Amino acid sequence: MPVVSMTVNGKAVSADVDPRTLLVHYLRENLRLTGTHVGCDTSQCGACVVMVNGASIKSCTALAVGLQGADVTTIEGLAKDGKLHPMQEAFRENHGLQCGFCTPGMIMSAVDIVNRNGSKIDEKTIREELEGNICRCTGYHNIVKAIAAGAEAMGG
Repeated sequence: MPVVSMTVNGKAVSADVDPRTLLVHYLRENLRLTGTHVGCDTSQCGACVVMVNGASIKSCTALAVGLQGADVTTIEGLAKDGKLHPMQEAFRENHGLQCGFCTPGMIMSAVDIVNRNGSKIDEKTIREELEGNICRCTGYHNIVKAIAAGAEAMGG
């Protein structure tokens, strides 16, 4: 089996993996980082979104062996020194979650949205950019509100 080495949440990691292992399974099963969820197995829901080399990807579509040497950030890696990332805090403050299953992927996507579009983003842009992230519990109103608040906090 090939050895996969990468940096995950700022730490160098390495493991023997089956060449067919998806990044989401590598993170959950090999590294025990269970915040990244497997939702649909078809790349439709966004529950598995992580950052790879600074850009969001659906980790259920990427083979771990293809990310040799990559820099991966999961939901567990956003908080620093016991302090929530501004987007995590915004989701908490604005009730941008209900059951919480989609929340890690939503937050990781939201951080990427802000990184690409800047901190002054309107509701229309947020809703368009969230295409590919499904929440089965909420009407998205508080998620959009949380992303707008998180964007402002990230910019300021």
